Amino acid sequence: MEKIAYYLSALALIGLAVQCGDREAAPQASSDPDPLAINKNMFGHHIKRGLTKTSEGLAEGYVMFTPTNSASVYLVNRKGEVVHEWKGNYTSHTPYLNDDGSLTQLAEDVDFPVFAGGGEAGRIQKISWDSKILWDFEYADEDHCAHHDIAVKPNGNVLAIAWEARSADEVLQAGRKPVFIPPAGLWPSTVVEIQPDGKYGGNVVWKWRIWDHLIQDFDPARDNYGEVAAHPELLDFNVEDSLPPPITPDSMDLLHAAGRAWRNQTAYNRGSDVYHLNAINYNASLQQIALSSPALDEIFILDQSTTTEEAAGHSGGRWGKGGDILYRWGNPQNYRQGDSTHQQLFGQHDVRWIEEGKPGAGNLTVYNNRIPLIADSLYYSAVYELQPPVDARGNYLRMDNGRFGPAEPVWKYMAADTLSFYGGFISGAHRMENGNTFINEGPKGRFFEVTPGGEVVWEYFNPYRGNIHHPNGDPKEPMPMAYIQFRATFIPASHPGLQGRELQPLDPQPAVFKLPPKETDKAL
Repeated sequence: MEKIAYYLSALALIGLAVQCGDREAAPQASSDPDPLAINKNMFGHHIKRGLTKTSEGLAEGYVMFTPTNSASVYLVNRKGEVVHEWKGNYTSHTPYLNDDGSLTQLAEDVDFPVFAGGGEAGRIQKISWDSKILWDFEYADEDHCAHHDIAVKPNGNVLAIAWEARSADEVLQAGRKPVFIPPAGLWPSTVVEIQPDGKYGGNVVWKWRIWDHLIQDFDPARDNYGEVAAHPELLDFNVEDSLPPPITPDSMDLLHAAGRAWRNQTAYNRGSDVYHLNAINYNASLQQIALSSPALDEIFILDQSTTTEEAAGHSGGRWGKGGDILYRWGNPQNYRQGDSTHQQLFGQHDVRWIEEGKPGAGNLTVYNNRIPLIADSLYYSAVYELQPPVDARGNYLRMDNGRFGPAEPVWKYMAADTLSFYGGFISGAHRMENGNTFINEGPKGRFFEVTPGGEVVWEYFNPYRGNIHHPNGDPKEPMPMAYIQFRATFIPASHPGLQGRELQPLDPQPAVFKLPPKETDKAL
């Protein structure tokens, strides 16, 4: 599977833009449309922006998102008007609204070292309603770096995904095939729980590491040797089957000069971002963590009731299995219980539980990004709702075929024409209190609400882009990813953080971003 290049290289995204970025919407026939003619403008270039659809009887609430390339977070009402802005000091990333009106968010540290691969952050911040920095904790050095997503626990602690650096020698001793080891080693992810301590401090009070839950059947003389198919609670350390083609340092310099490589990417660490976790969610009643690995096309559930010592082992905690995987779904090939015909997730993002009080409570939702329709040619996206089978005690069950269930989602959303809903990376979805589902088609910056029957009842396209520059002062090229959104969240009007707030449209409204005209426009 040639996946690492897709997830770890900006070049792949540029290629998608060349294919999809500026193609105009094609007229669709009344029946049997040609799939190659359906609009595949994945980045939403030169289309109408702002509010494009609304309906009567919508649930009262707002949409919270980070304008692309910006240190701000906007709150937009149902009319598409910005009613509040939280102003930060770094590129904002995955904000979460607290009950006091503050935000807890990841932010992109300007000088984090070593790590590369997309979703880099390095800072966790808490910002008050009136934009004061209440907490600013750096979790980035040569050994680790927070990335992609966080989850805020009820006690105020923060669960964060982070890379940890492992040398090539360590990785070899752990049983990785040499052909899969970049010269710089690997960056297997961890999950850390951080307790805020003052304005700038934080204490890691719990940790789980992928490194402690590996298995391999390649070399009996190395660590973690065992029978992969007999241990689905562990991760096959050789499940990835390729690295990017070798590249010279001079060629990498050229890619950097062209803006087509991640900031810390080198000729020697391409492929180091193994497993590439991109989402985390916490279920307080179960004391469990959900994770997403698009590189493996799988979601995972872990026990967070363990101590750090138990999380490093295979017993203990509420569910008795220490830090081993309690549940996994999406690609049973990874634990030798199926083949490619059984794969159901493809580069997915934003796994989360449906909260109590919402239809489907206790189920999982996930944005399935890159489902193949025609191999290596056409893809589409869908949102799935999953109901994992459990026994009377809540233990996750496997089906008679040895695979974790369910066999099929209990609900899914996809476009009526299949192909016009497609966000091949980032993106997300979550359930609303009225039973509708809020979706962020990330590359396009499209936010929309769908009913259980699949009807789109509200739609808005992000029209904003900030003006953050590269650390050396150079401007960031807006194309092709001019309006992209990693995460957007529907906030109900009843949220405690909004009570008593002035939520009138800002006057003036923020300036919208205008793309440079197309070459065809310039000629007119």
